[in-house]
Amino acid sequence: MAKIKLSATPLDVNALYQALKAPEYGGIVTFVGTVRQWTGDIETQSIEYSAYSEMAISQLEKLAAPIEAQGARVVIAHRVGHLELMDEAVFIGVAAAHRAEAFEWCQYLIDTLKQEVPIWKKEFDTDKVRWGD
Repeated sequence: MAKIKLSATPLDVNALYQALKAPEYGGIVTFVGTVRQWTGDIETQSIEYSAYSEMAISQLEKLAAPIEAQGARVVIAHRVGHLELMDEAVFIGVAAAHRAEAFEWCQYLIDTLKQEVPIWKKEFDTDKVRWGD
C-alpha cells in the first residue's frame, strides 16, 4: 500500500526515499519540491500550505492505487503550514522494476497532484500575498 501523508513538520526526505527501496525495484525516481525565492520577477519570502486533509489523502491514495496495482511502490508526502525558503514542500517517489515506468509515474503524480488534489498555496511575496497552485 502506498505511503501517503500530509505533515505539519519538516519532511524527512531520506526516510521517505528509504521507504521506496526493495530488491524487486531497479528504478527509483523522486521529485522534491522546495520553496523557491523567485518566480519570474516575483520574490517570495515564505509560503503557507493548507489542505482539505481527508479529501487530499483520499485523492492521493486513488492516484497511487493503479500504479501500485502494476507492481510499483508509491510514496507521497506534502507539507502543510508555514514554510520558509528552501524548505521541502512535497516529496513524490515511485519505485518500479524499470526506470521508464518510475519516471513516467512520478511525473504523472506531481502533475496530477497540482491539478486535482485540494492543497492550496498562499505565497507571501515582497509586494503582496498571492494564492497560487
